[in-house]
Amino acid sequence: MILTSEQRDRAAGVLLGAACGDALGVPYEFAAQPSGAPEMVGGGLGPYEPGEYSDDTQMQACVAEVAARGHGLLSELALDGIAVRFMRWYREGASDIGAQTRQVLEAVDAGTSSEMRRAAAAVHRRTGRSAGNGSLMRTGVVALPYLDDVAAMAEAARLVSGLTHFDDLAGDACVLWCSGVRRAVLSARFDGVREGLALLPPDRRDRWAAWLDEAEAAPPDRFSPNGFVVPALQAAWSAIRRTSTLPDGLVAAVRAGDDTDTVAAIAGALLGARHGASAVPPEWRAAVHGWPGLTADDLVDLAVRATA
Repeated sequence: MILTSEQRDRAAGVLLGAACGDALGVPYEFAAQPSGAPEMVGGGLGPYEPGEYSDDTQMQACVAEVAARGHGLLSELALDGIAVRFMRWYREGASDIGAQTRQVLEAVDAGTSSEMRRAAAAVHRRTGRSAGNGSLMRTGVVALPYLDDVAAMAEAARLVSGLTHFDDLAGDACVLWCSGVRRAVLSARFDGVREGLALLPPDRRDRWAAWLDEAEAAPPDRFSPNGFVVPALQAAWSAIRRTSTLPDGLVAAVRAGDDTDTVAAIAGALLGARHGASAVPPEWRAAVHGWPGLTADDLVDLAVRATA
């Protein structure tokens, strides 16, 4: 698919926007909100260096590395590639990790996608809880190889989500957000999130439409706590709908409180897809970095190479 220069800039913004939101939210995760504007001062649960992003972007970078190979994300080979990278991250680079994802990866030995899916299903059977926000936080980049194939995009979103999160709600959220990212890259609009409702099973569309309505009617901090995927998506969507620029959207997402880095990373992927890498403030671009040794330029390169 041949993209215009503006579309390429917006595709490049997906991973960079997520990383900036992540790094901006890191210092305030499960902590008091700043009295002034949030800053990339580090600390948090890592603890992290100033500008360093957390597990949200670390895991998304694993997905982007596979997507950048140019063969999509639907094959078992591609999913195995993601699973292997998740395990490498878990063993070597996971400075912070969500409870749901930790339980799954702790149960994996061989590191194949089929084993990971079985472990995710087992956690769900044991706990009845697997709709955390940990797959949505890494999902934005999944849209990029499928800008010209919405059905394949939705399938890939569910497959990548299901590696660690068995619950259909997590998969639904990833489909909606990928639909949003796809439309934003192509058309510089946020319409794609609601367009994604048509990609969900009919019996769940009205419920998700109502949740989006709630997010549009209330400020981001109304959706806290937000470890559950539904309020995490609502907080990010509320922040986006109440602002007009990428920096303001990310600040609003951080101010939602609770899981600040994850909500801002979720929002950042869609904001970056709408406004582009060029909308990221230079000081943020200079500061943002993280495992496995990626800078802003590296994140942009990964996103561009992942794009169909």
